Amino acid sequence: MPSVLGLLEAREKKVREEVARLREEAERVQAALGEAERALQRLADARVTVAEVLAEPPVAVAEPVVSAVAGSVVPRRAEGMTATVLPPDYQRIMSVLESDAAREGMRCQQLAAALGLQAVPAKVEGLRSKAKRLVERGWALQVRPGVFTPLGAPAG
Repeated sequence: MPSVLGLLEAREKKVREEVARLREEAERVQAALGEAERALQRLADARVTVAEVLAEPPVAVAEPVVSAVAGSVVPRRAEGMTATVLPPDYQRIMSVLESDAAREGMRCQQLAAALGLQAVPAKVEGLRSKAKRLVERGWALQVRPGVFTPLGAPAG
C-alpha cells in the first residue's frame, strides 16, 4: 500500500504543474487583454476626434495648383486654361506657335529650327508627335497636313 506522504507529494506535484500552466495561460490572456484595451482606446480617441472635426464649421480648402512637370501628360484644354499647365517642352512649342513667325502656321522642320533644335528626322518626328498631341488635346490646330497653328489662329 502506498504511503500517505507519497500520495500527497504526487498530488502536490500535479497541482503545481496545473498552477504553472494556468499562470502561463493567464499571462497570455493578460497580454491579449492589454492589446485589446489599447485598440479600444485608439478607436475611442478616433471617434472623439472625428466628432470634434465634424462639429467645427467647414473650412474652405484651397485647390492644389497644377504645375507643369517634365514628362507629364498633356491635359485636355478647358475654358480658362493657359499654356502654363503644360509640360515645359509643350509650353515652348506653344510659345513658338503663338509667335508672329508662325502666323500662317509652321511645319515641324520650321518649328525645330525656331526651338533651336537640329532639323534631323528624330527631332522633327518628336516635335510632330508633340504637335499632334497638342491638336488632340485642343491646344493647337493642324490647318493643313503637317502645318500647325495655335488654337484660335486664323486658318491660312
